[in-house]
Amino acid sequence: MNNFKTLFFLLISLLVNDLFAQKNTIPIDTNVVTSHNTTVNGESFSYTATTGTQPLWDEHGDPIASLFYTYYKRDDIKNTDTRPLLISFNGGPGSASVWMHVAYTGPKVLKIDEEGYPVQPYGVQENPFSVLDVADIVFVNPANTGYSRTIPMTGSEVDRDHFFGINADIAYLAEWLNTFVTRHNRWLSPKYLIGESYGGTRVSGLALELQDRQWMYLNGVILVSPADYKTYGKGTPIYSGLNLPYMTATAWHHGVLSEELQSKDLLEILPEVEEYAVNDLMPALAKGGFISERERNLVAEKMAYYSGLSAKSILQHNLDVPNSFFWKDLLRDEKGLTVGRLDSRYLGLDKSDAGDRPDTNAELKSWLHSFTPAINYYIREHLNFKTDVKYNMFGPVHPWDKRNDNTRDDLRKAMSTNPYLNVMFQSGYYDGATTYFHAKYTMWQIDPSGKMKERLSFKGYRSGHMMYLRREDLESSNNDLREFITRTSNTGKSARY
Repeated sequence: MNNFKTLFFLLISLLVNDLFAQKNTIPIDTNVVTSHNTTVNGESFSYTATTGTQPLWDEHGDPIASLFYTYYKRDDIKNTDTRPLLISFNGGPGSASVWMHVAYTGPKVLKIDEEGYPVQPYGVQENPFSVLDVADIVFVNPANTGYSRTIPMTGSEVDRDHFFGINADIAYLAEWLNTFVTRHNRWLSPKYLIGESYGGTRVSGLALELQDRQWMYLNGVILVSPADYKTYGKGTPIYSGLNLPYMTATAWHHGVLSEELQSKDLLEILPEVEEYAVNDLMPALAKGGFISERERNLVAEKMAYYSGLSAKSILQHNLDVPNSFFWKDLLRDEKGLTVGRLDSRYLGLDKSDAGDRPDTNAELKSWLHSFTPAINYYIREHLNFKTDVKYNMFGPVHPWDKRNDNTRDDLRKAMSTNPYLNVMFQSGYYDGATTYFHAKYTMWQIDPSGKMKERLSFKGYRSGHMMYLRREDLESSNNDLREFITRTSNTGKSARY
C-alpha cells in the first residue's frame, strides 16, 4: 500500500511539474471562426470573423514567425472576384494593429466619449460607419506585435535582420500576404493597403514589393497620418517650416490666437499659414545666421501671430521652434498644462511648469486607458481566441534599421507602372508628430512630374493622429475611405495610359 501511495504521488508530482514546465506559446498555424451581425449606414448584414495565426517560412520551408491576424468577411457576397479587400497595418514600428482595428474601420469600436476620451466601463460597441459594407478587411500584426511572434518564441536565436528594419519588414510581410491571399482565395479581388503612422512607410514600400516580388497589383493605398522619414531631418528649413500650420491649428483649438484669427474658422486660416510657411518662413530659415536683423524680427512676430508662442521664445530658438517646446509652452502661463504630441487637443499635467518638453505624452496615456482593456476583452470574448500569451500593444522590435529608405519613390514606381493604383492621405490637423502639412508635402513630392497628381488626394480632419477617435471624424473619415474604395475598384476600364 505504501509503495502504491509513493508511486501515486510521484506520478502526480511529475504531471504537475510537466504542466508548469509548458511554455507559454500559441499555435503557429491556427484560427478561430465566429459569426456576427452588424448594421452599417442603416444596412444590416452578417459577417464572419476569422482570427488566428499564420506562419511565415524561410527558404528551407521552416517557420520563422507566426503572425496574428483578424479577417472580416461579409457573408452575403457570393462572388469575391469584385469584392475589395482592405489590408490594414498600424505603425510604430512595433505597434499592434489594435488602433485601427477597434477604433476606425472594423465592425466594433471602443466605448469612448464623443471626442475620444476614455470612459468606464471599458469595452466595445457597434461601429455604424465601418467600411465592412463595401470591403472585407484583414488586420495584420507584424512580428512581435499583438500575438505575433518570431520563432523561437524567446527570440534568442532569431535573425533580427530578417524582421526589424524598413526593408526587411516590407519583404517578409509581402511574403506573408501572398500566403494569406492564396489561402483565402482573394487573388481576383481589388486590393487596398491602409497604413497608419509608420504604417504609411510600410504600405508605401509594400505597394512596389507586392507588385515586383509577388506579382500582386493594388487598386489603392491609404496613408493615415503617415510618417515620412525623408522629411524628418530636424533643423532643416523644410522640416521646421512644415510644422507651423500644425501649431496654428492647435493654438486655434485652444483659443489662444488673436481675436482676428480666432474669429475665423480653422479652414479659413490654414491656407494662409501654409502659404506663409512655404513662401516666407522656409526661405528665412534657409538663411540661418546670415538673415538680417529686421527680417529675423519680422519672421518672429509673424510666427508668434500664427503659433500662440511669444516672439521672444521664437527668437531664442533662432526661429526654429521644436514641436516639443510648443507642446510644453503653449499653455504654460495661462493654464500650467501641456498639450499632447499625437493629438494636441489632449492636455497633460507635468511635475513642474519649467522645462522645454512635456514629461509624458498625455494623449497616448489616455488612449492606452481604453484600448488595452478593450482589445484583450474583444479578442477573447467576441472573437473567442483565448491564450495566456500577452497581447503586445507595443512589441520588442528595436533597434530598427532605418537605412536605405526608398519607400516614397517605391510608391511612385508602383503608381507609374500600375495605372489602377490611386493614393489617398488622411491626417488630423492637431497631430504634432506626423503633422498634416508634412503629409501634404509628402504627397506633393511623390510625383515631381505632376503627371499622376489626379490619382493623389488629401483629406483633413479636426482631430489628431488617430482622427477617427472623434465621433464626427469617425464618420467622415470612413465615408472618405468608402468613397475612395468604391471609386477606384471595378472601373471596367483597361489599365493603360
